[in-house]
Amino acid sequence: MTFIYLVLAVVAEVVATSALKASDGFTRLWPSLLVVFGYGLAFYLLGLALRVLPVGMAYAIWAGLGIVLVTLVGMVVFGERPDLPGVLGLGLIVSGVVVLQVFSKMSVH
Repeated sequence: MTFIYLVLAVVAEVVATSALKASDGFTRLWPSLLVVFGYGLAFYLLGLALRVLPVGMAYAIWAGLGIVLVTLVGMVVFGERPDLPGVLGLGLIVSGVVVLQVFSKMSVH
């Protein structure tokens, strides 16, 4: 259940961050409300995950998945295209999360 909380927290954060872009600096009501609700839900779910997961591990997964998913949303929804160094950087982030999860003693198996 812990990893389900963490994945749902990441999804809520990605939705909130995407709505932040759509809110146009908090000048549009519905995207702005989605930002507040999404981040609130994300932090609540992250807090539930932190009952079991070490904070460093949880945050690495949260940040890594969030960066990759927000980039994908940016590509699909907002027409943003990462360049080669951006793609390589994203690959390094994903690799780092995998190394932490698979090889680190701080991960919960």
